[in-house]
Amino acid sequence: MDREIWAVTMATIRKAARAVKEPGREPTFPNWLIVAMELWRVWHNQSLSWACDPSHYHGLFRPRKRTKDGRRLPSISRFSRRVKSEAVQAILRRVDDALSGRGIKANAGMLRYVDGKPLTVSPVSKDPDAARGHVSGGFAKGYKLHAFITEDRRIEVWSVMPLNVAEQSVAMAMLPYLTPAQAGRIGGGLSLGDSNYDSAPLHKGLWSHCGDRLLTPLKAQNRVGEAGHHPVTLRQMGQQRREAVEVWREHPDLARYVLKKRNNAESVFSAMTVACGLSLPGFVRRLERVRRWVGAKIILYHARLLAQQHAAAA
Repeated sequence: MDREIWAVTMATIRKAARAVKEPGREPTFPNWLIVAMELWRVWHNQSLSWACDPSHYHGLFRPRKRTKDGRRLPSISRFSRRVKSEAVQAILRRVDDALSGRGIKANAGMLRYVDGKPLTVSPVSKDPDAARGHVSGGFAKGYKLHAFITEDRRIEVWSVMPLNVAEQSVAMAMLPYLTPAQAGRIGGGLSLGDSNYDSAPLHKGLWSHCGDRLLTPLKAQNRVGEAGHHPVTLRQMGQQRREAVEVWREHPDLARYVLKKRNNAESVFSAMTVACGLSLPGFVRRLERVRRWVGAKIILYHARLLAQQHAAAA
């Protein structure tokens, strides 16, 4: 399977690199090689300096081209600088878009999941960008991957923020990048989330941006009396959340049954952690580096998904 995953990855890298043209002369080390080295070292959970050592390459990927001084790979300083360049980042974005199928309306399913995955660091870490925030069972320090996940287990839109940033706030910021519902789709789509996403602005935003309704467990129901919500409260929360309240009042068993599908989001994060090594190693610190690391892991996850689909169809 490793060979199939890397074949999918390299084919996508070369296609994306051809679409990104840089003005001026061709660099000594082409952009596709820098992108491939970056994904190769992230795949192996290694540092930037590890990627610049020729002994860490083998038959699956072995750079062949040599420069005039006999080097096949850039120095660590050049590689570090090139990874951050706009051209390389543009190629990585194109690779991410291509493997995830992002923006293709034909792939827009009837169901989405919105969830977050904590990426913790040591509680005594000196990383100034890492923050303390709530995790299951207590508090921790680090970052969080926020994602909208499609029904076919692809990560449609994602963001990495410090752990103390509210999930519904990040979800609101990601809405403009979601693929809108297909024209003529009756009733719109449905997004599922946990109670952290039960926010009236998010209910409204999902409907206005992509035609999705949001279903989550309702917050603060212990403060709602037997007579239900006050009419003013119902009016202020907006039509989309009123519909969610009505669903929970009239069909609670059905709502709980539908919400079980949200476990698919946990399965995606589990596959990324176990098979792709999503956890942050000690040399990945600061928000910019964490985002690059997570973005590369998401690319490799989608390549793995595509390779599995090719194998199943063969």
